[in-house]
Amino acid sequence: MNVIERVVSYKKKYSKTIAWRLKSHAKVVERHLNPGEEVLYAFAGQKNDKFYDVWTSCVVALTNKRIIIAQKRVIFGYFFTSITPDLYNDLKVVTGIIWGKICIDTVKEVVVFSNIDKGALNEIETNITEYMMKQKKEYSKGEEGA
Repeated sequence: MNVIERVVSYKKKYSKTIAWRLKSHAKVVERHLNPGEEVLYAFAGQKNDKFYDVWTSCVVALTNKRIIIAQKRVIFGYFFTSITPDLYNDLKVVTGIIWGKICIDTVKEVVVFSNIDKGALNEIETNITEYMMKQKKEYSKGEEGA
């Protein structure tokens, strides 16, 4: 299953999530996939901390190597962010009346995704947390052997 199929499936399942231009954002993810890298999970949301700002839709893809955040700009260009397991610190889930937020704490910054369907929060948290715990163990084993 490619990125756009995963994001469209997510959006159908959690239709209250505010996000659009999913195909454009997904193409940015696909452009930056490295050889041997595969997408395990993908979701959409707004890359900001404000429920009233609905202009910053993005696609977040969890791959077998990192978390990718992609936003295709309307006229030209795009924004691309990569979070590797060694930079990942923690994840926080915040729920509101209608939507929720996912906050990913990294070594350098806190990345917030808002206007996410409340029903999707558990699924997103489980996928990211389980993956990162597994990758952190692999990373620790590599450091011990060095």
